[in-house]
Amino acid sequence: QLQPVESGGGSVQPGESLRLSCAASDRTLNYVTTGWFRQAPGKERESVACIGSRDQIDYAESVRGRFTISRDSANGTVILQMNSLKPEDTAVYYCAVDTWVTCKGDDMDYWGRGTLVTVSS
Repeated sequence: QLQPVESGGGSVQPGESLRLSCAASDRTLNYVTTGWFRQAPGKERESVACIGSRDQIDYAESVRGRFTISRDSANGTVILQMNSLKPEDTAVYYCAVDTWVTCKGDDMDYWGRGTLVTVSS
């Protein structure tokens, strides 16, 4: 099963960092296309970052230079390191995986339940 599970959300102040992790319930995510998405209150879900099956990486312009997506190959998980967090980063963050070579936006095959990130002073 490629059912993803997110962890690592929480509440931080502006400028601080958080690290989100995505794991599959019973298999490794190594070489699996994995994306991070977020949905802020009252807004549509948007793509944040994606790592394809060949490790090609893409970021939303709003997080480029602040967020880093990577694989923890030893543990078979995908990490989203979020630095210099801003209040506008507040959202529920979802991990999604797909059997295709790259992310497909809202058409990703499997979705996690999400983890809340709150950035507030």
